Amino acid sequence: MDKLPAATTDQSASGLRIGLFGGTFDPPHVGHLVTAVNVMHALGLDQVILMVANVPWQKEGSRIITPAQDRLAMVEAAVAAVPGLVAGDTEIRMGGPSYTVDTLQVLRHEVSEYDNATFFTIVGDDAAAGVPTWERFKELTELTELVVVDRPGAPVALSDDIKWIRVEVPHLDVSSTDLRSRFTDGRPLDYLITQPVLDVIRDRALYSTPIGAPA
Repeated sequence: MDKLPAATTDQSASGLRIGLFGGTFDPPHVGHLVTAVNVMHALGLDQVILMVANVPWQKEGSRIITPAQDRLAMVEAAVAAVPGLVAGDTEIRMGGPSYTVDTLQVLRHEVSEYDNATFFTIVGDDAAAGVPTWERFKELTELTELVVVDRPGAPVALSDDIKWIRVEVPHLDVSSTDLRSRFTDGRPLDYLITQPVLDVIRDRALYSTPIGAPA
């Protein structure tokens, strides 16, 4: 069961508005947090779940992926002090490759707080064009509303056949790929990753953390 705050009776009756923000989060960084809190504000969401992929099928084989439990620990640390953001472990508990449509089915049918919830699946503008290729896409669109995160002044071109919600968020040019490199070569990580996440990385000796990394 995901580690979620209890919903009030009124919320359960009216139905929560839940954002689902899936990712590898290897590692989670400030860009992820900025996206989540801005979408939550723009759409009036009750929660945004940062769902940690168990086996990210789109990246599997392209590089070594940090173990899922370590990535979950980093996300838990990242969101612990942020109201409305929660870490999701559903895909890890399910095992195998992670498909958003399966995750939504489990959340809707196995988590009592979400009986009447409306789900909003958050994707970046770079991934938006590929969403129609996702597993069981038609079924996916019946379970959730799709939210595409745009950078200001550069809206992504989307198909008119699909219902999308656009949300502009501040663009931070931060990538997990670059951050992993920074751990290896010792470049600064200040303000790119929050201190609680850095503490998890140091304690678990992830990414070959250099001795000079922030304590």
